[in-house]
Amino acid sequence: MIKHCLFIVLFVVGLSSCSETKHQAIATSEVDQSEETYANDNYTKKEVMIGMRDGIKLHTTIYTPKDTTKTYPILMMRTPYSCRPYGDDEFKAKLGPNKYLMEEGNIMVYQDVRGRWNSEGVYDNMRAYIPNKAGNQTDEASDTYDTIEWLINNVEHNNGNVGTYGISYPGFYATYSLLDSHPALKAVSPQACIGDFFFDDFIHNGAYLLSYWRVSGLFGYMKDQPTTESWYTLPDLKTEDQHQFFLDHMPLSKLDQYYDSTNVFMQQLKTHVTYDEFWQSRGIIQHLKDIKPATMVVGGLFDAEDLYGPFNTYKSIEANSDNYNTVVFGPWSHGDWARNSERQVVGNIHFGDSISDYFQKNIETKFFNHFLKGEANGDTSLAEAHMFNTGTKEWQSFETWPPENTVKQDYFMQPYQRLTKQANRMLATSDFISDPRKPVPYTEDIKVGFTPRKFMTDDQRFASRRPDVLTFETEILENDVTLAGDILAKLKVSTTGTAADWIVKVIDVFPADTENTDDVQDHLKLSNYHMMVRSEVLRGRFRNSMTEPEPFVPNQKTAINLKLQDVFHTFKKGHKIQVQVQSTFFPYTDANPQTYVENIFEAKASDFQKQTHKVFNDSSIEFTILK
Repeated sequence: MIKHCLFIVLFVVGLSSCSETKHQAIATSEVDQSEETYANDNYTKKEVMIGMRDGIKLHTTIYTPKDTTKTYPILMMRTPYSCRPYGDDEFKAKLGPNKYLMEEGNIMVYQDVRGRWNSEGVYDNMRAYIPNKAGNQTDEASDTYDTIEWLINNVEHNNGNVGTYGISYPGFYATYSLLDSHPALKAVSPQACIGDFFFDDFIHNGAYLLSYWRVSGLFGYMKDQPTTESWYTLPDLKTEDQHQFFLDHMPLSKLDQYYDSTNVFMQQLKTHVTYDEFWQSRGIIQHLKDIKPATMVVGGLFDAEDLYGPFNTYKSIEANSDNYNTVVFGPWSHGDWARNSERQVVGNIHFGDSISDYFQKNIETKFFNHFLKGEANGDTSLAEAHMFNTGTKEWQSFETWPPENTVKQDYFMQPYQRLTKQANRMLATSDFISDPRKPVPYTEDIKVGFTPRKFMTDDQRFASRRPDVLTFETEILENDVTLAGDILAKLKVSTTGTAADWIVKVIDVFPADTENTDDVQDHLKLSNYHMMVRSEVLRGRFRNSMTEPEPFVPNQKTAINLKLQDVFHTFKKGHKIQVQVQSTFFPYTDANPQTYVENIFEAKASDFQKQTHKVFNDSSIEFTILK
């Protein structure tokens, strides 16, 4: 919430020698030639080891403006992805969240978190928060506090105000800084922030994201001493066809040849297959209460990695705190807002020009300047919720998110591919055969990569034409329909098996006369394009509880509620709203064997069986519609 105000890393493309990391691209976002030497010309650099309360020392890099005639706030990012380049004479090309904050002068600080890169200590992936710490107990909150305490007392020319920020995993550490926050911490911007690993990145509602399997090498291998060189390796798939690679390595146990027991995180994933205490303790959302620093949560509406985190971080703070709390979501994939791309394109869809620059200059910089250099009274002129409508392709501002002026509307999934506001009174089903050995691809593209991006707006015609994908769509819309908030798929289903995944996609079907842009892949046209607006998966065993999974009773009608993360999208007059339902989404998620096993990582090849799934016509999807 805003008090006293006016309302109005992604992954690198390649990992040569496995030395690059997920957010290295963020740290080295595109900069034009005139900016390449700015940091070197205008900043001094110092590397220090800062001692924590338990004696462990963390590598910290400090960039200070050469102009010492005034004082500056400190902007800090804590990261598991390295403060590189190391060495007092080696400079980053870009400092801080954006070029504006760099060029106007701020003290920029980077820190390798405990147990990573050049810092001491033992790393713990998504380290659990310890409330009411005693003695020398440490967590990321205490490490952040101790670091800030050292910085404000030892870095010359600081003005006593500190801000933290970060994207994805560094966004998680930014969120963490809000807990037991240091009095000098005035402004925090968690961006694409991980909120809970059972719902972000590696697992979605109990389904394992194979698209993240390769990254387990990045997080899973421990080191025993500080280092400036990478100590982990990532598997070489030896193919350009990711889909085929994972088909060839089904069941999941075939992947064990690539990671042995020394990969700690992979062992944790294989062992903790329910939302048990291990995962619950690592979630940070539930701890966001009585927050004091001003917050600005940022996310991308087409972020395939971290949507749960930023939406729920903002909502939890809003519900449980009385601080200045705002949210910004743009038409971005993971971390796009930190880049300098002129045209904002996700997949085949162009959303506009200079959108990221607009955010950096007019929102992000204004937020930090107000609380770190300005009056810090909350009169920022920024909106509580600044959201980009991905259908009309324009920004809108709201006093709350979701907006207050919304209504819930059910659309029912009827036979003959119809999506209607009323269900047929006669009971009927739409059936399909799901074969886990011939799973539905999540994209048409033949690729090998890490976390996917463009599929979040991909054309879904290839899926709608498969017999194992159910398609339901409205008639051509006579008026605009704007969705502003979350989506709840309320399925009534049955299966001949004892296990199944359920994937629901919401799709904007373009008119036939839609003209192409230069951004469209050669084999596609925007004529009748089926743009995915949102999708989500639920591993059916978790339909009633994330902690106590249960099999399906064969052929028994069963309720499945699947929440899809918020959207802000107008289906324009002349378009159609489409919903697709399927049971595989490969290899974004692993294939469910469709025979119930306690641990899918231990499934045998014989467990993978074709099954017939039915969706009953009293199934519906509940939209949050802006009035």
